[in-house]
Amino acid sequence: MYRKLALAAVTATLLGATGACVPITSYSGFQAIEARPADVKVGEDTKSTVMEKLGSPSASSTFDPNVWFYITQVTDQVAFYKPRVAKRDVVAITFDKADQHVLAVNTFTLRDGKVIAYNGRETPTRGRELSILEQLLGNLGRGGILPQDDDQGPGNNRPNQ
Repeated sequence: MYRKLALAAVTATLLGATGACVPITSYSGFQAIEARPADVKVGEDTKSTVMEKLGSPSASSTFDPNVWFYITQVTDQVAFYKPRVAKRDVVAITFDKADQHVLAVNTFTLRDGKVIAYNGRETPTRGRELSILEQLLGNLGRGGILPQDDDQGPGNNRPNQ
């Protein structure tokens, strides 16, 4: 009887432990419901028809308002590890400046992305660096806790009195 109970407890523990290793999938960004960005036709669609089909863009270009971006990202996270990007799609739709028709529809995936190396160094600032002893003893003698000698007490702060 005791062995069956122990075996059931070990089995339940192992099943629970393997359930903790199931990845949690998160979907963020643009989600195509009725139409996909691939359905946009070059030369036919305009800004207004694209807005009707896909809705407002995730972002627009900083330097050219005639380029719209629809961004979709899927991430997986297992247990306590950092999330991993499983899929990323960026659709860039370029419009003609004159008649607002679609000039190009470009799709970029995770493979098209570039890894940028950030510089972690900091710019030093000028100034005096205090040692630990100077920081600890720096406020001694400046007062603040004890009343000053020239303080006469409350109510005697009018001139000529």
